[in-house]
Order: sequence, then C-alpha cells, then structure tokens
Amino acid sequence: MLDRLKALRTRPYLVALLLGLAAQTLFAFHLDRPSRIMFDEVHYVPAAQALLDLEGPRNVEHPLVGKELIGAGIVLFGDNPIGWRAFSSFAGTATVLGAFAFLWLLLGSMRAALVGAVLTALNQSVYVQARTAMLDVFLGAFLLWAMVLMLWAMRGTPRQVRRRWVGAAVLLGLAVGTKWAAIPYVALAGLAFLVIRVKRPARWPGLGIVVGLLILGTVSIATYLLTFLPAFFYERDPLTLAGLIPLQQEMYALQTQVLAKHTYQSDWWSWPLMLRPIWYFYEWDAGAQRGVLLIGNPVIMWGGLVAVLACLWAGSREKAHRPLALAFLWIASLAIYVVIPKSIGFYYYYHLSAIFLCLALAAAFHHFDRGRGKGREEWFLFAALAMFVYFYPILAASALPNDQGFTHWTWFNSWR
Repeated sequence: MLDRLKALRTRPYLVALLLGLAAQTLFAFHLDRPSRIMFDEVHYVPAAQALLDLEGPRNVEHPLVGKELIGAGIVLFGDNPIGWRAFSSFAGTATVLGAFAFLWLLLGSMRAALVGAVLTALNQSVYVQARTAMLDVFLGAFLLWAMVLMLWAMRGTPRQVRRRWVGAAVLLGLAVGTKWAAIPYVALAGLAFLVIRVKRPARWPGLGIVVGLLILGTVSIATYLLTFLPAFFYERDPLTLAGLIPLQQEMYALQTQVLAKHTYQSDWWSWPLMLRPIWYFYEWDAGAQRGVLLIGNPVIMWGGLVAVLACLWAGSREKAHRPLALAFLWIASLAIYVVIPKSIGFYYYYHLSAIFLCLALAAAFHHFDRGRGKGREEWFLFAALAMFVYFYPILAASALPNDQGFTHWTWFNSWR
C-alpha cells in the first residue's frame, strides 16, 4: 500500500500537508465533547482565563507557555470547550508532523516517516492529549520540533546551520516554559550535540562545539525567561525583575512538595505496561453517559517495547546508530522520572515516551526490512488502527449505552 505512493516520495511537503489535514480533522472532530471541564483542565483553563484578564498569579507551580496557548484558543474561539482545547489540537497535529519530519530527516525514507507519523496519531496518548486543555501535548510538540531543527541544522550552509540551531534553542526554551519536565531534554540535547560533534566533526558545519553549546544554553534560557512577560502586568502581585528568581524557587518548592495520594497515581515502571490508565471524564453529559480514558494503544505501546529491544540489538550487533539512538531516547525519557524529585507520578507523564516508541517502531521496521518492502509495517498499522477504532468510544467521549458501558474496554481491574 505505502509503496504505491511512489509519486509522493520526492514531495515530502505535499505529504506533510495531507498528513496534517488528516490529523487535524481527526483531533478536531467533536472537540467539544465532553462539554464540561475534565480532569486537570480544572487547573489550566481557569489559569488561562486569569492570565487573559491579567488578574494575578494562578497555578504558579507551572510556567506560562501552555496556559498562554490555551488562552489564545479562548480569544480566538471563545470561552467554551472548543476554545479551551483548540490549541491542544493544533499541538497534536504539530506532533504528528514533527514525527514525520524527524524520521524523514533521520532515515531519508518516506515509508518510515509515514509509518512513524501515523503510529503517533494512533498511539491514543497523543489523541487524548490533543483534545484536552493540559500542558503535555504542547511539551511534546515543542520538544519534537526542537529535535527536528537540530537534525535539519546538520546540513546546509554555516548561516543556515546557525539559524536552525537558534530555532531549536528557542523551541527548547518554549518547552521548558511549558513544563519543567523539558529541562533534562535540554541537557540531553547538549550532550548529544557534544558526542556527535566530537565523533563526526563534519556535522553542523561552521558551528563549533563551544559556540553551539553557548547558543543552546543562552537562547533557551532567554526564551524561557521572556515567556514570563505577561506576569509583569498582573493587577495583583505583578512580577518584577527582582522577583523572577524567587519565583523559580517557589515553583521548585511547589513541584517537589509531598502530595497526598491520588486515585490515579502510578509509578514510572508501570507506564510501559499500561497498568494504571486515567479516566479523564466519566459522567452524564449532553444527554448520554460519556467517558474519556487516557490509555495507550496496546498494539503500539506493547509492540513498541519489542521495537526498543530490536533497536538495541541492531545497535549493539550491527552498529546501527540511528535505531540505537532512538532506543536510548526512549530509555532516557523514562529514566528522567526515576531521578526527578516528584512525590507521585501519573500515566500522562509517559506522553513523550509514547511518542518516542512510535519513532523506534518506524526505525526498527525500516532497519530490519532493509528496503525489501515486505509489508510488515502495513500489517502492524492495520492492527494499530483496528485497536484505535475499538477504543475510540472511550477516547472521544462518545455516547455509551449506560453507566456500566465502560466495562467493555476495561480488560483489567486496574483499568477501572
């Protein structure tokens, strides 16, 4: 099937346009369901509204970028479910396109890029987050596109390289300005640049190691600090330059405080196994019982673990550096939550790792297929699509037959 798209192989921009339209249509269809605030929207929608009114600090534990984007949706589309979630849907589409661009640049294969992008759209984490006014979908989009620009900066004239590198640093700053969970990725980006630049000096022509690291650090930090600009105009407790650093200390204290136990809390090691998904919504709404369950696509989430092992094998036995790098990226994304000082965790923290699984799957299929076009990816995509369709009613807040309708999809007691 994918091999029949030969005419599009040399037209990635056209393919990206079609892919983006399809993804946005998928994410935006019935975006107003449910018609009420769900799960952590209770924190971020009021914070975005307060930010628009410049009334004063709210939801201080997180930076402002995600709430600024939610607020932008309210300005454009109104203070309603579509307005709350509009920019989340755009970020979901950007994530799918980011997966496509990243794999196209990394592997040079239209087939692999399409496989990774479609799997990203179907992994269910991206779908649910793209229809929820929370922060993680913005975090994923900014980080993925920072990775794209870092790859793109490996080629071109020295001027193009530097411009793209600055763009990557800006996106990393915006990612940190969305959620502090991006900070380790800035460090990983610097480490990856250092290692690759030492081993392959021809990469990033005209960009020295010291200059590259300085740009990455200074531009990302400056971008992050600039995202606080609206806070200087609050009517109550406006931010001052002298208060900028103490604010960071307050944010750190709030993010590292010991929280009370939560019904949906889970440990990092349980996320790859999907032991504790989260009901974002399960109520009577718009004349029917409806639910939104944040749960990964079993075909992708569990199949992706096999792909990570395959990428590790390819790297260790065949010196396949690209699959190995993606395996390490997934491992690092999970290891971050082993070391950061959070008292409790939730399955939605796995959002980035779920995206990286899709990249690893595409890379594994690409590597082991070796251009023979055996169609394994197509069967896997079909299975992933079938599973997405199966779970769709409780991903999209569709009408359920009764208040016990959820039992059809909760295979295990821990999913209830």
